[in-house]
Amino acid sequence: MSNANAEKTGSIQNKNTSININKIEYGDVIDSLGKGIRDFRNDPKYGLAIGGIYAIGGWFLYALLMLLELPYLFYPLLAGFALVAPFLAAGFYEVSRRREREEELNWGHVFSAMRLCCGKDLAWMAVVTVFSLIVWVDFAVFIYLMFFGLQAISLPDLINAVLTTPSGALFFVIGNFFGAVFALTVFPLTVVSFPLLYDRDVDFVTAMIASVKSVVKNPKAMLIWLFIIGMSFIVSFMTLLVGLFFALPILGHATWHLYRKLIPDE
Repeated sequence: MSNANAEKTGSIQNKNTSININKIEYGDVIDSLGKGIRDFRNDPKYGLAIGGIYAIGGWFLYALLMLLELPYLFYPLLAGFALVAPFLAAGFYEVSRRREREEELNWGHVFSAMRLCCGKDLAWMAVVTVFSLIVWVDFAVFIYLMFFGLQAISLPDLINAVLTTPSGALFFVIGNFFGAVFALTVFPLTVVSFPLLYDRDVDFVTAMIASVKSVVKNPKAMLIWLFIIGMSFIVSFMTLLVGLFFALPILGHATWHLYRKLIPDE
C-alpha cells in the first residue's frame, strides 16, 4: 500500500481478516442517502413490505401498552426500536447488494437473506442491541417514575403535560437528553457492524471495533448520519408510524451504501 493510501485508510487486524476504513465526507453521506432513495424507488415492494411490518408492529405495540395501562412506555420503546432495526434490515442490504452487482432479485433472495442472518454473528449483535434496548427502557421508566410516580397516565394526557406544565417539559427535556446520550453510546457500535457482518465472514467483536473506528475516523459525517436517522424517527412518530413505510427502507438501503463507502471491497 502506498503512503497516500495508508494515510487515507485505517486498518484493523485479527487472525481472520484485515478491514480498511476510508475517510468520508458530508457529501458521501448525502450520496448514500440518495442511493438509498434510488434503490427504494426502483424496488419499492420489498421496502414497503418490510417497512410495513415495522409500522404494523408499532401499532400493535401501542395497542398492547394501552391494554396493559403502560402508555408511557410507547415513546421510549419506539425510540429504542432503532437499536434493533439494523438487525432486521438484512432484506434491504440484499436488495442493494444485488442491484449493485446487477444480479437477479426476487422475494426468495430477500427472505433467505433475512433467515440466514440468524446463523451468523449477526445473532450475537442482536443480543447486544436487544440488551441495549432493555437498559434504555429501564432507564426511561426510572425517569418517568421520578416525575409522575406510579400513576398510569394516558399518552394524550402525557403529551398534554409535556406541552402545558413545567414538570412535563422538564421530563421531556431530561428524557430526550439522556436518550441522546444513550444513542451516542450505542450508535458507534452498530453503525456499520450489521452490514459488515452480513457481507463478510468476521466475528461480531471485530465488526463492532470496525464500526467504532469508522465513527472515530469520520466524526462529522457520522454525526450527520445520526441526525438523519433521528429526524426520520421524529417524522415517523409524528405521522403515527406511517412514515416507517418509507423511512426504514430508505435508511436500510442507505446504510448499505454508506458501509460500502466506509469499508472498501476485500
